[in-house]
Amino acid sequence: MCDANNADGIPEKTETKRGISRRGLFTGVLGAAGFLAVGGASVVNAPGAFAVSRPSIISTSGWGAAAARGSISMSSTPRNIVVHHMASSNSTGTSRSAALAIAKQVQGWHFANGWVDTGQHFSVSRGGYILEGRHRTIEGLNNGNVFPVGAHVGGHNSTSLGIETEGNFMSTQPTTAEWNALVALIAYLCQTYGLGVNSIKGHRDFGSTSCPGDAFYPRLQELRNAVSEVLGGGDVPPPPGDGDDPVTSQPWPLVKNGARGFRVTGLQRLLKHHGQSLGVDGVFGSESLARVRSFQKAKGLVVDGAVGPKTWKALSVLLKNGARGNAVSALQGILNSRGQSLAVDGSFGPATLTAVKSFQKARGLAVDGVVGDVTWAHGLRA
Repeated sequence: MCDANNADGIPEKTETKRGISRRGLFTGVLGAAGFLAVGGASVVNAPGAFAVSRPSIISTSGWGAAAARGSISMSSTPRNIVVHHMASSNSTGTSRSAALAIAKQVQGWHFANGWVDTGQHFSVSRGGYILEGRHRTIEGLNNGNVFPVGAHVGGHNSTSLGIETEGNFMSTQPTTAEWNALVALIAYLCQTYGLGVNSIKGHRDFGSTSCPGDAFYPRLQELRNAVSEVLGGGDVPPPPGDGDDPVTSQPWPLVKNGARGFRVTGLQRLLKHHGQSLGVDGVFGSESLARVRSFQKAKGLVVDGAVGPKTWKALSVLLKNGARGNAVSALQGILNSRGQSLAVDGSFGPATLTAVKSFQKARGLAVDGVVGDVTWAHGLRA
C-alpha cells in the first residue's frame, strides 16, 4: 500500500511505525500498490437517477480475515473515495484464491505495522475481485450513512473511503478486470453515499506521493467519465462474482449485438416469455437487437440494445417447481451449459429441481430450488 498515514491511535502526521512506512511495507513484501479516491465536494451529476446494483464483494469473513486488534470507529458519510495502487508486483495471478491470498497478506503486514486492521476499505485484485478490507465496511454500506475510519490517507481518514488496486502503475495500467471492478464499485459507492464523480481523486491529490502511479493517475478523468456513464444508466461488465452476499451480489454479464452462445439463447427465450416474437438460434443479430430495444422501451429502460444488469433483472422470472414455458426453457439451457443434461422441454419438474439445487450448492447460494435474480445471474455470468 502506498505511503498513507494511519488512523489507529497513531498521530495522523506519523507515517511510520517501528520503522516501517506504508510504502516500504508494500514494496518490500507485496510490491507497490496505489489508491483510488473519490473525494471532494464538487458534484457534477446527481447519483441515483438509475439504480446501480451492488457488485459482488468478498467480505472479511469470506476471505478469512483475522479479527481486528482493536475497536473500529464509524464516521459519518464520506466526502472522498481515494484509489491507491498497492505498488505490488504486477502478478499474473487472477484467480479468486490469489485475491484471497493478497487480502490476507496485506492484513498481516498492516498488523505488523501496528495498526488494528487492514488500512483500506476495499481491495481490488488483478483478476477484478473486490474484497472488503477493513472490518465493518460492508456494515457501513448496508447502513448507507456511515463508514469505518480507515488508515490510508493522512489527515483525511475520517472523510475518505480507500480502495487498494493490486499492482504497480508507475509505467503500466490496471488490468481490464481491475478497471471494470473499480468502475462498478465506485459507481455503487457514489450512489450509496450521494457522491458526485468530481469527488473521485487519486492519493497524490492529498499529499506528496506518486500513488496511484504515474501511468494510472492521468486516467482518473476517464474513470470519472466511466462512473458517470454507469450512474446515468449505462452498463459496465461486472467484476467476478463469488462474493458472500448473494442477495445483492449479482454478477450479470453484458451481452451485445454480435454475441453468440448459451447466454444469447437464454436471452432469446426470456424475450419470448415476455411476449417478444423472435427465433431462438443463439446469435445476437438484427432481430434480437430489435426485440431487446422493444423490451427496454416497454420497461422504461435505457434503449441501447445492450443487455446488462438492468435489462437482465427486468427479464428474469421467479421460477419454482411446476413452472412451464419459455423462461423454464431458458433456465434449462443455461443449466445444460453448466454441465447438466436436461431435456429443454419448458417444464420445471423433478429433474430440473435437482439440477437447480446442485447448481446453487456449487455456487454457494441458498439451496432452495427457487430460481430468482441471484440464481439467474450466476447461471449467466462469465
